[in-house]
Amino acid sequence: MAQWDKLTELSDAYTQQLHELYDRDDFPMDVRHYLSVWIEKQDWQRAAREHDFAMVLFQVLLENLDNQHSRFVQEESFLLQHNIRRYKQGFQRYLDDPCALANTILWFLSKEKEILQNAELAEQVQLLCVEQEAMETSSQHDLERKMVGLRNEVQCMEHTILCLEEQQDEFDFKYQTHKMEAVVDEAVKKEQMKVLQILVNRLNDCRKGTLSDLQKLLDRTEDLINILVKKELVEWQRRQQKACIGSPDNVCLDQLENWYVRFTCVAVCLFQVREFLGKLEELVGKVSYENDPVKAQKPALLSRADTLLKDLLKSSFVVETQPSMPQGKDLWCSARTLLVKFPELNHSMKVNVSMDSYRRFNVLGTKSKALNMAESQSGGMVADFRHLTLKEQKSGGGGKGVSDISLSVTEELHIIYFETEFEMKGVSVELQASSIPVVIISNSSQQQSAWASVLWFNMLSLDTNDVMFFANTPPASWPQFGEMLSWQFLSATKRGLDEAQLEMITHKLFGKKQNYDTCKVAWSKFSKENLPDTFWVWFDGILVMVKTYLEDLWRDGLIMGFVSKGKEKSLLKKKQRGTFLLRFSESVIGGITFSWVETTITGEPDIKTVQPFSKVDLCQIPFHEIIRNFQILEAENIPENPLLYLYPNTPKDEAFGKYYSEKTGADSPYFKYIKTKLVFVSKENTLEARSPMSSDMAQGEGLEPMNGLCGEAAGLNESPHSLQQSLLETYHPDDPMLSGSVAATEEDLLTYLNNPNAFVDTDILQEEPGLTDFSLSGFNCLPQQSCGSIFQ
Repeated sequence: MAQWDKLTELSDAYTQQLHELYDRDDFPMDVRHYLSVWIEKQDWQRAAREHDFAMVLFQVLLENLDNQHSRFVQEESFLLQHNIRRYKQGFQRYLDDPCALANTILWFLSKEKEILQNAELAEQVQLLCVEQEAMETSSQHDLERKMVGLRNEVQCMEHTILCLEEQQDEFDFKYQTHKMEAVVDEAVKKEQMKVLQILVNRLNDCRKGTLSDLQKLLDRTEDLINILVKKELVEWQRRQQKACIGSPDNVCLDQLENWYVRFTCVAVCLFQVREFLGKLEELVGKVSYENDPVKAQKPALLSRADTLLKDLLKSSFVVETQPSMPQGKDLWCSARTLLVKFPELNHSMKVNVSMDSYRRFNVLGTKSKALNMAESQSGGMVADFRHLTLKEQKSGGGGKGVSDISLSVTEELHIIYFETEFEMKGVSVELQASSIPVVIISNSSQQQSAWASVLWFNMLSLDTNDVMFFANTPPASWPQFGEMLSWQFLSATKRGLDEAQLEMITHKLFGKKQNYDTCKVAWSKFSKENLPDTFWVWFDGILVMVKTYLEDLWRDGLIMGFVSKGKEKSLLKKKQRGTFLLRFSESVIGGITFSWVETTITGEPDIKTVQPFSKVDLCQIPFHEIIRNFQILEAENIPENPLLYLYPNTPKDEAFGKYYSEKTGADSPYFKYIKTKLVFVSKENTLEARSPMSSDMAQGEGLEPMNGLCGEAAGLNESPHSLQQSLLETYHPDDPMLSGSVAATEEDLLTYLNNPNAFVDTDILQEEPGLTDFSLSGFNCLPQQSCGSIFQ
């Protein structure tokens, strides 16, 4: 389906975005609509670069507008005739600069794609959530029915207590009348006593029935509390944990809005039960008799009601927003919420902050705030703490405090406590809420290891008070581990890891297996301070690089990323010459490289790989510009960009064109920051490096060791000159990438690269600490590299 047709079928929210896009006058929506098929078939990227081609498209556009005008004349659409004629006149301003019109149309088409991508992503998320939402909806409906049933029973109990009081008043009136009349006739007296006995028996039955109904009411209340506290609240707090490490689980306040209603409703019902029991005690004070059921059962009922109420209140004091610790600062922003809402308690309950940890800290800032409804966004009672600072207490004791078990600083878990006291209608209870454990660092260099600890704890621990978790750290199963890794990319870049990318990681961790569900990764192999090349160091280096320099390319699916050398070769060797893919380095932390298909003299596919680019390179020039300008010397010294098609078969400029800068060569905004380079690529079997994901990464029963990786970097600690020399030694005169006089000798090649215009056969390169930069007119640019395949 054409792009415009898809746009016209979107939901109202995205249709509104489309209308807002075309509210500007640069490109009328009418023209886009009536010429949609023609517009989407044109190469506007080329037109934006080439004046003559842009002029051709400009003239065809005007002709199409004339044709459309003629159709409206035949259809007698007077208004549309007028609009099309006006639009054509407006386009005349592009007569001297048709490339500007091409750029404008290209911009509108790219914005349309963004709207479509957002809509498609939302649709995918919706489909994934349909089944879960259906189950949740059924569960919520059942819960609502129980809430309605509880409220109805409370109303019925109010009526029962009223009827009981009326019965007791009737009995009391007749009994007092009987005593005042002092009847002498025994027959009459006996008859009156019989009536009184019937009344007291009826009163006793009514009291028993009322007590039984109160017991059932408490049963229903306890059932609801179990659902709210032991199921709903526990699941929400678990979602909070997972959301802290990137999970897309819903922890929005709209859920809390319902909980405010439900928790408050149950609390109000329990307070009413206490009032009902108080009323029964008052009635017993007026009329009592032998074996009165109220005297026997009321204390147990009151005790049960108080226990349920206190349990509910303790559970209703929760951490609404979990701590957040910005890089390099011991700060957090956190809100405490009381899920029961009693207006008479507004501003009367004080919340105090404290910390229980291995080390002792002074909490600087406002440590006590009142719960109030003014700060709540969802109707509850909130105490919001912001910008509190921790300062560690220095002690001369030399001990850590709560435990003799030695843990590294980044494995020490600390909990923030919030305490308050609830007092209302004779009920007094101490409330305490605690945060998810946090790691407190004193230096930014500890942040990577600290975040690894946070990830591991929240991935595996269901007990958020287990500060000794890392004293005996459990392993993670692959399903848990893989999901967590995907969350890191999803939260950082809005795009998680797909099955193929996760499959590559499983192969490196465990080797090839039929099923990975029982495979486990040990904490010691994931991240430990004394192991520099852990899995997490490698993975986090990639994540930081993608977030900082490659987010748009990653989100658009242009980077395959996690793919092994073997898989890369099997994918590319089936493709046409010039097909390339982008993958993350397995030997350079935070590196990205690309490989492409060349063809040997015999016509066989030959996979070439450039050495990895790191942040040193990417901070100088965007990766898409590296791909755009990448060149090698082919036969007869003709520079050529070997990257033609992004795997599987997308033309390079179509894939990356929207990211290109408008200017190239010496006019490029990156030119002044970089040095001109020529790139040679050695054969992959000459370069070897140890992977940070080495064989000791595998852990657990039946795990297989990983193999080392080849083909990316070698001798990175060598000087630039010695590295260049070692690579040149791997080339042969019959190598198609070094054909002709350029490959005659190493010395001649290096001399030529430094000064091609002054090259003569008798020149000899003198031994120097390093090679000077060179400039070659007409060659595009690459940033300065540390890898051996870049010749200075």
